[in-house]
Amino acid sequence: MNGNALTKKDEKIHKNGPLIGIDVGGTGIKGGIVDLKKGKLLGDRLRIPTPQPATPEAVAEVIAQIVEELSAREDAPAKGSPVGVTFPGIIQHGVVRSAANVDKSWLDTDIDSLLTKRLDRPVEVINDADAAGLAEARYGAGEGVDGTVLVITLGTGIGSAFIFNGHLVPNAELGHLEVDGHDAETKASAVARERDGLSWEEYSVLLQRYLSHVEFLFSPELFIIGGGISKRSDEYFPHLDLRTRIVTAELKNDAGIVGAALDVALHHKLAK
Repeated sequence: MNGNALTKKDEKIHKNGPLIGIDVGGTGIKGGIVDLKKGKLLGDRLRIPTPQPATPEAVAEVIAQIVEELSAREDAPAKGSPVGVTFPGIIQHGVVRSAANVDKSWLDTDIDSLLTKRLDRPVEVINDADAAGLAEARYGAGEGVDGTVLVITLGTGIGSAFIFNGHLVPNAELGHLEVDGHDAETKASAVARERDGLSWEEYSVLLQRYLSHVEFLFSPELFIIGGGISKRSDEYFPHLDLRTRIVTAELKNDAGIVGAALDVALHHKLAK
């Protein structure tokens, strides 16, 4: 675990209290104070555009600004509370291993250490899709579901989170599985549907091939579909024929913030 260790006194103060979650995206960085008992935000989200170029130092400054502003609110966590942060890339032992939609200077950056030093408090960083999956499994559509739950987000690409018995198996990049000789997200993402001018029924055929492949590999108990087009699920769900139950995500745009806060709480044993 990176960051400053909490003393037993600190843990008692922070236990069950709210925590700050930060969701880093390609166009915006969002933050909020999360009630971990309910999985909901206390007050409004705070959003600042992602700096361009989105270098580690520039992004760290925006995160620090958001944390400072949230910390001044009436519902703010105790001073020095750990902060959870999402990042749109593979995170392994606190180090960035991919950077598709942010500046390439992030590659091999120890993001946990960078942010812990800048914020002067413990920080845990998690992949953005993993954070959303964690939130859905704890507070959303996957709550109480045993076995394998796969959260699939359909957007610019295909994001995924692999949950087993409520626990996250990190960095499951299922959008990059090969289907019909192609990287799945190049054919079955929301952007691919728009790019190729597909009707919902035509798109359903491609999504069926992808989800059937994933279903065969992992035999999940539940598919949770997120991303912008989850709002239009009535257009394509009826055309899908799967053994696995399929539902839409419930936490919407707050999933990343909530999942980031939950992740850091679990790391520091501030939530069960």
